[in-house]
Amino acid sequence: MADAGTSRARYRRILRFAARYMAQAWWYELFLPRIGLGRWAARGRARRLTGLAQNFHGLAVSLGGLMIKVGQFMSSRLDVLPPEITKELEGLQDEVPPVEFDAIRRLAEAELGVALESAYAWIDPLPVAAASLGQAHRARLRPDDAAETGFTDVVVKVQRPGIEQIVEVDLAALRRVARWLSRVGIVRDHVDLPILIEEFAHTSYEEIDYQHEARNAVRFAENFVGDVRVEAPEVAWERSTRRVLTLADVTAIKINDVEGLRAAGIEPADVASEFATVMFDQLFRDGYFHADPHPGNIFVTPTPGAERPWHLTFIDFGMMGEVPDRLRRDLQQVVIAVASRNGKQLVDSIRDVGVLLPSADTVELERAMTALFARFGGMGFAELQQVDPREFQAFAREFGDVIRSLPFQLPENFLLIVRAVSLTSGMCSSLEPDFNMWDAVEPYAGQLMRDERGNVARAFAKEAVSVAAIAARLPRRVDDLVTRAEEGRLSVDSPRVEQRMRSLDRVARRAVSAVLFAGFFIAGAVLRADEEVFGTVLMAVSLLPLVHAVLSGLGRR
Repeated sequence: MADAGTSRARYRRILRFAARYMAQAWWYELFLPRIGLGRWAARGRARRLTGLAQNFHGLAVSLGGLMIKVGQFMSSRLDVLPPEITKELEGLQDEVPPVEFDAIRRLAEAELGVALESAYAWIDPLPVAAASLGQAHRARLRPDDAAETGFTDVVVKVQRPGIEQIVEVDLAALRRVARWLSRVGIVRDHVDLPILIEEFAHTSYEEIDYQHEARNAVRFAENFVGDVRVEAPEVAWERSTRRVLTLADVTAIKINDVEGLRAAGIEPADVASEFATVMFDQLFRDGYFHADPHPGNIFVTPTPGAERPWHLTFIDFGMMGEVPDRLRRDLQQVVIAVASRNGKQLVDSIRDVGVLLPSADTVELERAMTALFARFGGMGFAELQQVDPREFQAFAREFGDVIRSLPFQLPENFLLIVRAVSLTSGMCSSLEPDFNMWDAVEPYAGQLMRDERGNVARAFAKEAVSVAAIAARLPRRVDDLVTRAEEGRLSVDSPRVEQRMRSLDRVARRAVSAVLFAGFFIAGAVLRADEEVFGTVLMAVSLLPLVHAVLSGLGRR
């Protein structure tokens, strides 16, 4: 009963936190701007964001489990999230409290079926790392095991006691929050949160199965056989089970230890560039990628005297993602479009990926992407920080309605891809503030285009057929156009004008409601002195147009 009570308290605490800040976001970011108090609400935004981050930090550290995973993701979004949030949450990478070694010993011995002294020659009771789902301890294999595996020093990863129950509770709370958010139109129209939560649940269950992680580590290493840029630890299979995993000790310089890198003669900017390229290879070449590349999971290993002076060492393969062949080809086209600053090609590519529904009218979106590339294309994170915020505001005003009106969605298999790309971008920015992701994307896109040259003739022939078909239909289409103009049936379709007209129509209706409110209210106030009942009724009726004037249009924005 105590465990059940603890689980219920944990569940309610997560829901209370989510409800509080969802209500706060609605009030300050949606409601107040609609009644003309946007500037006043914006004044306290930095303070509110800091408070949100601090409170979530405390919640994640005290609860652990999947809440740590959420915080780690947010702390790595240096390129998107405001510094008030990322700065406060960055400590979560190393702040997970450890479990007492006696509890770890009991679980490990139950899994291995022998005493730890029989399984290992030595094991350090102090953890080398405490993660959200497990805990790692340094150890040495016994001579017979070392002879069989080819290595002696190991890291023993042991699942946190009771983590399976904690994951169940956290997922139940996240499912509930997803249902809440699914009732919000702008969220429901762009992403199926319940499906994404189920995808997250699937990866979470895989992450607490260490045999699954061991197989992932082997597969990852096979993809980089012969590649001197990347290594992964070997598995000691005889000392690994579903809840205990024993790996070769590959501890080196943590990738975000800028001072440690420089002390070893390694430039952080070079590491950022190599890291981005390696992640691109996983996503677009192999179709099998590390989906949790935060600083605790990647080392930079110096290799004096070797072909390369250092290489990247990945660990923790519990969260891996796969990119099907078709999706990988579509993502390659997105990279090529971004590198070539081609707005139309980018829109076509994201439609093919499935982020944009086929029914979307993309004329204005193409214009927005072209304008975006023309002004901000090629800029790195540091350069974007120097841009006058009023420019971003002007861009948002011009194209915000267009982008919000389009039927964007997040496909089911995109959750881990977005996570990996987000963590990669944030990591590179933290290693080198002036790092420009364009510099990494462009040569990679160039290689993709060179790889596609074998298909150029086929694409050229397809384009020639398309042009010939258009030319054949052109005389008839011109004749139809002239006929319609003569008969007065010619019309021009402009999504932008239609959107503005709809917006003006909503404004006009709200203005009429405001006038009605003022009329009823003033009339009621004047008459109330002589006709108290009738005056009170008029004042009460005035609330109806007031509600419409204030709330009309909220669901459409």
